[in-house]
Order: sequence, then structure tokens, then C-alpha cells
Amino acid sequence: MRTQWIIKQRGVTLIELLVALVIFGVVIGAIYRLFVAQTRAYTVQDQVVEVQQTVRSVMEILLRDLRMAGYDDDNIASTVTIPIPIATPVQASDITVSYEYYDSILAQYQRHTVRYWRDAGSSTLFRQRTINAVAEAAEPLLENVDALTFTYGVDTNEDGNVDNWVAATGVGVSKVIAVRISLTARPSQINPDVAARVSPRTLTSAVIFRNIIMK
Repeated sequence: MRTQWIIKQRGVTLIELLVALVIFGVVIGAIYRLFVAQTRAYTVQDQVVEVQQTVRSVMEILLRDLRMAGYDDDNIASTVTIPIPIATPVQASDITVSYEYYDSILAQYQRHTVRYWRDAGSSTLFRQRTINAVAEAAEPLLENVDALTFTYGVDTNEDGNVDNWVAATGVGVSKVIAVRISLTARPSQINPDVAARVSPRTLTSAVIFRNIIMK
């Protein structure tokens, strides 16, 4: 006796197809939203890292010039006169330092005067160098600078130590032998996510004017 198996074949109904499409659409939508969120988070973090690195780089350039303040190479007789290392009047967001530099290529001493300041209109930090009374073009170092503040370490008793940290208005006739710099910058505000989520970044550092102390 032969047993016959009858297999009933049927297709997918329209209802089943619609349900599958809805489930598939929900899954794809969730994946897309996750992808968009991750992309936005990456963009924000990338902007944060970029502004932090840029602020550090600019701070290093500024500190390099400040460390040279008052330097005068005495190995060879020089006719270059170094003016007051901290330009008068001392200011809260503008600083000028001078030092002497021997250019081995030109075989001559040069008086370098370097100024840093924040332009309030463009929120840009500028650096301008003057060599032997010839001013170069101002160089924009950093945009989107919210604040640039200098606090001065003064030596009131000429013992070579910082006695007080004072604002620009409190320097008076005291000898400035150190400066503390506070630089606050933010990423570009073109991206609305960055504008809403990223706060300005502040970096603070200090430098001792060793060349001035030794004089």
C-alpha cells in the first residue's frame, strides 16, 4: 500500500507582505537614526579636539615669545638696545615683548618686538612681529577667541620673586617678572550641533621672565 503525501503550497498574502514591510521599515529607521546620532556626536567631538589642539598650539607660540622677553646676547658686542620688555602701559588683553636675536644667516643682531592682541570686532588673536623697527604684517593665529587675559606677577621688593599676581591696572611702577595667560576659544558656530553642545575651551598657563630677573 503506497502512502501519498500531499504538500499544500501557498504564497504570501498581501497582509503578511505589508506586515513584513512595516517591520523592515521600522528596523531601517532605527538604524538610520542611530547612524545620524553617531555621526553628529563624532562631528561634535572632532570639533572639540580640534579647538583644544589649536588653543594649545597657539599658547605654545605665545609662551615661546614671552620666554624670550628681555634676552640680550652678550657674547658679541651689540649695538641693539632692548626697550622695556613689557610695553607700557601694561594691558589686560594686549602684550608686547622685546628681545635680541642673532641671525647667523645675516650675521647681525636683530631687535625683535612681538605683540599679541585680541581684535574685539573679529574675535581673532593676532601676532605681529617688528624686526629692527620694521613691522611685518599682522598674523591671525586663532579665530573665535572669546577672551585673552593677562595677569601679571610683580616683584615689589626687587628680590627676584613674584610677590603678587595683579591685573593690568594694579601693576603700577612694580617690576613685572612673570605673566599668566588665560586663552578662551570656541569651535566655529556654523554647525548648530556644535553651537548647542560645545562650550568654549579655556587654557591657562604662566611664564617667568628669567631674562628680566637676571638683570
